[in-house]
Amino acid sequence: MIVVAGEALIDLVPERPGDRLGPLSPRLGGGPYNTAVALGRLGAETAFCSRVSTDGFGEALLDGLRAAGVDTSLVQRGPEPTTLAVANVGPDGAAGYGFYASGTADRLFELPPELPSGVRALALGTCSLVLEPGASAYEALLRRESGRGVFTLLDPNIRPGLIPDADAYRARFRSWLPYVSLLKLSEEDAAWLGGGVREWLAAGPEAVVLTRGAAGLTVWTRHGEEVSVPGERVSVVDTIGAGDTVNAALLRVVAGRGRLSAAEWGVALRYAAEAASLTCGTHGANPPYATSLRTPTPPLPDALD
Repeated sequence: MIVVAGEALIDLVPERPGDRLGPLSPRLGGGPYNTAVALGRLGAETAFCSRVSTDGFGEALLDGLRAAGVDTSLVQRGPEPTTLAVANVGPDGAAGYGFYASGTADRLFELPPELPSGVRALALGTCSLVLEPGASAYEALLRRESGRGVFTLLDPNIRPGLIPDADAYRARFRSWLPYVSLLKLSEEDAAWLGGGVREWLAAGPEAVVLTRGAAGLTVWTRHGEEVSVPGERVSVVDTIGAGDTVNAALLRVVAGRGRLSAAEWGVALRYAAEAASLTCGTHGANPPYATSLRTPTPPLPDALD
């Protein structure tokens, strides 16, 4: 089983990209939430670990997880409202966000008991590692499960408007790296965080995957492999959820497999690029089902079931 931990929220997405005052459509979202839904749709046994409101939005978020086949038994509940993220989608489909997160349910996440023994991977990232007091609980979860030998993926997915002290967050990010198996980040994240691939690999991760938008994806490994694949050609509606879909596709293929060859990394990256392209071709975070991909099941033998 793969556990995805982090926030679930509602994206308010412009019905007409680029129209700043047009109507907004509520969409189920949050980086970790999208990753969990994508994993479920890709056929992986998945559980979501978070704190979700008991309001109407919270119920809709849980319905979305269940529809994707995601286990919700690790979800905590609370009466506080659901976090809202207002998306600003530009003419090129790129999205920026403004957040309404004061006093919301997901910020009050508490460290759960030890995860089940069958858990082989844990993924974390985005707002949940910024907003206290929940951020410290998610950090403790990362450290604890990594110490048990669980494969971990970190997607920092930087939202600068939520980070009051950039230098303190950068230092905290570096402190997580010894507990991370796979670091996945965008070019924009990498530029904001500073440092570089060699520094990050030396700190702990087995591999670093960088997403480069339409230019594709690149992986560097601790053993010296460097593999790049191009992006898939697609008519972009928006990019919401694309990076989260990359997380899911990579986890679906590589989690728990040990060291991969350069050829195997190429297969995994192409699988992730195709899945992300299908997300970009739809409105809002709408990850594809396995049957929508040219390769409907993970292409590497012994991939995580």
